[in-house]
Amino acid sequence: MSDRRTPEPLGVAEGVASIDHAVEQTSASAMADDSDDSSHEPTPLEKQPSHVSHTSHRSRLSRLSRSLRRRDSVSTDDSDPLEPLELAMTPNVETEIEQAAREPISHAMTTTSLGSVASRLPDFEVTFSEDDPSNPRNWALWYRLWIVFSISYSTWVVVVYSTSYTAAIPGVMESFNISSEAVATLGVTTYLIGLAMGAMLVAPLSELFGRRMVYIVCIICFTLLVIPGALATSLAEILVVRFFGAVFGAALVSNGPATIVDISTDDNRALYISIMAIAPMNGPVTGPLIGGFVFEYLGWRWDSWIVIIISGAAIVFMASLKETYAPAILKAKAAKMRKEKDDDRYWCRYDERISILDLLKVNLSRPFILAATEPILWFFNIWISIVYGILYLCFVAYPIVFIEGRGWSSGISGLAFVGIGIGTMCAIGSEPLCRRLINNYPKDPETGRAPPEASARVMVIGAILTPIGQLVFSWTCLPKTIHWAIPIAFGIPFGAGNTLTFIYGSNYLAGSYGLYAASALAGNMVIRSLFGGTLPLAGSAMYKAMTPQWAGTFLGLLEVMLIPIPIVFLRYGKKIRARSRVIRQMRADMERNEAKRAKQARIIARQKAKKEEREAAAAARANGSGVVESIDIDDVESVDIERTADIDHAHEKEKRSSNEPTAAAVPSKEE
Repeated sequence: MSDRRTPEPLGVAEGVASIDHAVEQTSASAMADDSDDSSHEPTPLEKQPSHVSHTSHRSRLSRLSRSLRRRDSVSTDDSDPLEPLELAMTPNVETEIEQAAREPISHAMTTTSLGSVASRLPDFEVTFSEDDPSNPRNWALWYRLWIVFSISYSTWVVVVYSTSYTAAIPGVMESFNISSEAVATLGVTTYLIGLAMGAMLVAPLSELFGRRMVYIVCIICFTLLVIPGALATSLAEILVVRFFGAVFGAALVSNGPATIVDISTDDNRALYISIMAIAPMNGPVTGPLIGGFVFEYLGWRWDSWIVIIISGAAIVFMASLKETYAPAILKAKAAKMRKEKDDDRYWCRYDERISILDLLKVNLSRPFILAATEPILWFFNIWISIVYGILYLCFVAYPIVFIEGRGWSSGISGLAFVGIGIGTMCAIGSEPLCRRLINNYPKDPETGRAPPEASARVMVIGAILTPIGQLVFSWTCLPKTIHWAIPIAFGIPFGAGNTLTFIYGSNYLAGSYGLYAASALAGNMVIRSLFGGTLPLAGSAMYKAMTPQWAGTFLGLLEVMLIPIPIVFLRYGKKIRARSRVIRQMRADMERNEAKRAKQARIIARQKAKKEEREAAAAARANGSGVVESIDIDDVESVDIERTADIDHAHEKEKRSSNEPTAAAVPSKEE
């Protein structure tokens, strides 16, 4: 049996949501530290008279009471800084299984995942010990850094393939006698839609099979599906294989950051996430840069062959990684102990099974329900999607400006994206400053943390930088007499504004929707992918009909019109969130679950007190004393009683006074 110490939180513990803003200890975890003390056989030195035993039992109960109080003060007293970059890149860091595992666990006659009825005794719970070598956070530093590199590289490969195709469009049009550039651009559209669908269909499978298996299967399928694109005899073949390749590639884009969270601690998580983010967030920029030179010197088919080569390396990298998903590790560990010891009492809190059908049902329904019913998401989806679509319009506009307008070659024109890449790097590098700006925002008195509106400060900066870069680029890109460095340089504020918008816009949604953040962000990803895939279809015709200057001005003014959205949420976000049905339902669910945890803790404490009283009586009889003082458990039973009563009273009052229906269409956590 493993050393039962409370494991580190599996999700993000700071402000994308773990999507909770604090990872609470469960009632079972609160019992964990005491279970060792009560289960071992007393030594001769411990066989003291009954009053000594009673004193030790009382001190244990006092420690339990304090531990339960500490658990409930986590959400209000914890002052750890928010980590917006980490959250924005990790929308599903705490999965449905992990959320369910943090609910109160009945330790008496609970159905196990094996389909049998067994006692889930605390002493037989399998967890990570403090220095457990199977805990990914205890692995060697060099190996964890290798994981960071492998995940970053593999994710970058998937993202690069989305835009490297744009450099090969002229070759595709020539080979298949396509006269419409918009038709050829459909390759970008199908790829982005595939990424969005894969994020909802394939990526969540890591909850069932672990991250490693999903990674390996998906990167192999992705690589195999690039081959038909290199050998394609028609545009239709390219469109189909790019779509399905993106579906599998989405597993790396969606789950990659969560793997970094698996192996990192609170002290180094922000650094690991920042390093990991550099490559994939620059993927859209490096795609045309690499693809342009490859197309110029080797032909358009080699844009796919190069991706096959670099994705082959990604297969090797991913195969070298061990499983990092803690629920999968603990389930395997518990199963191994049941088999080796021939004892079905060994269990872990993630043993509960979830069917693929139920998983897909939630992932395919909830994002669209939220997107259709939540006014917050209406405005955020419009804002972020338009910004994202204009970013992908650049991959159509830049070749028009620098190849047709300035006469650059395909390879050299890819260097024009360096400005956007530098802006992206600047935004990532400014994360500590942005975090400080967020944490200086007045704290929410209920949680003791900066509210989601703190992220809106940075959102406003991003919303202003983006149109500045867009408008200045538009009026300096042509004619050729204007130095080429000027429009490229103004790609820096454009790239920085885009990055800040994506990161901190996602952070706002994550902080607002808590347990539903993954669904809110998934819906946002689908809608912005549709914009990113469809707006470039009109890009070529628009830039040629309106000229690059006026087409760019139109897009820049559109971005200016969107600036009020983050400003409104900065000033009135709290009131807007208070009127959200889903957020009200989520808070009510959390309060009910908190009350259940407190009640379960009292029950467990009472049972433990009775057990220790019986042990004390047995010890007294063994020492010849017939008098055993009863253990007073009032201190234990008083833990959270008042707060639980207040929660129940407030909830009942809300139910009686509210005549409007809750958002029943959105499955609640308890459901």
